[in-house]
Amino acid sequence: MVLEFRPQGIYCPAGDFFIDPWRPVDRALITHGHADHARWGHKSYLATKAAAPVMRFRLGEITLDTIEYEEARQIGQARVSFHPAGHVPGSAQIRVEVNGEVWVVSGDYKTVDDGLSEPFEPVRCHTFISECTFGLPVFTWDKQDDVVAQINGWWQKNKEEGRFSVLGAYALGKAQRILANVDASIGPILTHGAVENTNEILRNQGLSLPDTTRVTPETNVKDHPGALVMATPSAMGGPWMRRFGQASTAFASGWMAMRGVRRRRAADRGFIMSDHADWDGLNEAIKATGAERVFVTHGYTSVFARWLSEQGYDAGIVETEFEGESLDQPDAEVVE
Repeated sequence: MVLEFRPQGIYCPAGDFFIDPWRPVDRALITHGHADHARWGHKSYLATKAAAPVMRFRLGEITLDTIEYEEARQIGQARVSFHPAGHVPGSAQIRVEVNGEVWVVSGDYKTVDDGLSEPFEPVRCHTFISECTFGLPVFTWDKQDDVVAQINGWWQKNKEEGRFSVLGAYALGKAQRILANVDASIGPILTHGAVENTNEILRNQGLSLPDTTRVTPETNVKDHPGALVMATPSAMGGPWMRRFGQASTAFASGWMAMRGVRRRRAADRGFIMSDHADWDGLNEAIKATGAERVFVTHGYTSVFARWLSEQGYDAGIVETEFEGESLDQPDAEVVE
């Protein structure tokens, strides 16, 4: 086998490296900068040039080498390359070839071009290791333009009623995707510190985002009436929120497709937007690889693996410590 599944993570014997390992290893190839995939403690890291600034900010002094998309690199007896995953800026699928056999590790991915991340590109392979965070038919995403129009309408209405619009979204990826697409002419935009840290990093990489103002203890939010406030999900239920008074609250997540989740979060609105592939996206991506064997990880693995088997794939499940998309996990992607 080109790749093995070990307690530390996904391992390539021919190259003596791991992909997104969750325990400390000597050599780690990293698909993207989210905390469940890029962890501290490895002796050396390899990631895309676009993912590196966030990783350095999050992980501090690490030995990090970078690689361009599509660039082939020989590591031991394995030939590796990184290819756009469309998940967040800098995210990648990792292709590993040994003696003519090709495996691809998807990391997290989405197949919709969000206008911010490098668009997903299917990679032909014999074996595909795919996430399936939203591997149920109920998860079908609306068009991005339609969701953004919903957010704009909600924001505009709240502004007219004299309220802030506080929107919870991941600090790396989701928040910037929203900022890059909303109508910034509606009003000012305030940001939680973790969101603004990422904004600054991505702006320095040349990505275009609207003007935003970091919320600090000294910020008088009354100077920004009707603002859209980009917050992390964990900040939504804490003391950080009190300064905005009777604000309207919302979350942007794929989990908003489930009514029970919306009720539990007690938000006024739920916008269905995910940086992971929906049911159709997963199936289309897997088909486009041409793979005969598919391993699925984190999400509805048993259901999705059974479905793939029924479609004729040699399907299996890989147990990992990746978390996919959750509104309950700490916002550790880019700390404040």
